[in-house]
Amino acid sequence: MRIGMIGSGRTGSTVARLAIAQGHDVVLSNSRGPATLADLVASLGPHSSAATATDAAAAGDIVVVAIPVRAVPDVPAQPLAGKIVIDTNNYYPQRDGHIAALDSGATTSAEFLAGHLRDARVVKAFNRIEASQLLGQGQPAGSANRRALPIAGDDADAKKVVTELIDSFGYDVVDAGPLTEGRRFQPNTPAYGTRFAADELRKALGL
Repeated sequence: MRIGMIGSGRTGSTVARLAIAQGHDVVLSNSRGPATLADLVASLGPHSSAATATDAAAAGDIVVVAIPVRAVPDVPAQPLAGKIVIDTNNYYPQRDGHIAALDSGATTSAEFLAGHLRDARVVKAFNRIEASQLLGQGQPAGSANRRALPIAGDDADAKKVVTELIDSFGYDVVDAGPLTEGRRFQPNTPAYGTRFAADELRKALGL
């Protein structure tokens, strides 16, 4: 499988590294252009390459969006039509500026992205774990107290694919429900940040 990355900072590069370890090819992009990713591509090896955001979106079977929420309007929508898009983002007004619909709670950061990518199959994932933890805390399936990560999305088939990817990275998955339920694991919620096994995470999510 080929995974496109829109955003190649800490979270994006970590997901890329884990994906490559599982045998996937990764196409990286950022806002500054492919040439600025040469060192990262070199460190990731021959299963990685750099491209523009539009080309990374077009190339990926799955596309991971790992950018500040303020940059959502810059995500290329047309090449993502029909594709599974993993939204890793969190809304931080001090970084992103104030977005009225997010400040009021009328919508979530994942729904904000989905509203821009109207024909994509958006799944919220990876936003409640730090990149260093994501890289280092994975365990084989069946391990005692294996860390669990939540997802949310409106497309059952897309969530199944994302669940399988997360499991391959070494984490159990708890499905929080439709995309709007991504609010259950946004910043400043009981489910955000803390290391939980699956049963503990379900309780923190209020499921």
